[in-house]
Amino acid sequence: MIEVLVVDDDFRVAEINAAYVRRIPGFRVRATVHNAAQAMAVLDREPVDLLLLDQYLPDETGLSLVRHIRQRGHGADVIMVTAARDVATVRTAMRYGALQYLVKPFSFPGLRVKLEAYAQLRRTLEGTQEAEQDQVDRIFGALRTAATTPPLPKGHSAPTAELIRQVLSDAARPLSAHEVATRSGLSRSTAQRYLKRLEESGRLSLTLRYGETGRPEHRYAWSGR
Repeated sequence: MIEVLVVDDDFRVAEINAAYVRRIPGFRVRATVHNAAQAMAVLDREPVDLLLLDQYLPDETGLSLVRHIRQRGHGADVIMVTAARDVATVRTAMRYGALQYLVKPFSFPGLRVKLEAYAQLRRTLEGTQEAEQDQVDRIFGALRTAATTPPLPKGHSAPTAELIRQVLSDAARPLSAHEVATRSGLSRSTAQRYLKRLEESGRLSLTLRYGETGRPEHRYAWSGR
């Protein structure tokens, strides 16, 4: 489970954000706090993987808290969840290593996209000691998610599209439609139909590999969008 600390000075907003987190499989709310001092106290005594952090706190700013967290040696990741829209704050968040920046107000799908991208990043990093360039690209690509997901056409299901996304994300190289079908347990025709739709939406990259017959084989890779 990914342990999450929700930090927001607004009690109602903090509870809403915590409720959103609990709806996403693989995530657990470790604590909900309302100022920087409370957040630091939790980090000092409990394991936390991720902070959902507001910028406007009563005792110091969220980014100031991030700096103090790093000075104390805490390695928790940070996603900013704030109404701060000025570019200076966004740039500072980037310099301090915030992985994502979500502007209030937002809906549950908006937060879900960010958290699912974060979970994908952690899966990509698991067991990795050294990385070649293609692996580095996959690591950085895990966070490049679209703000909104294009709707699937009639007759297509989100769970099936997610299954194909997972198969391609876990693959070390581009896969053919036959390989996607085999790894996902889908029929080849179903896999081809979904791959075509996902490629058209820009969420897959398509390359061609030519064999001895001269007929190109389509190979697909998850683009990280």
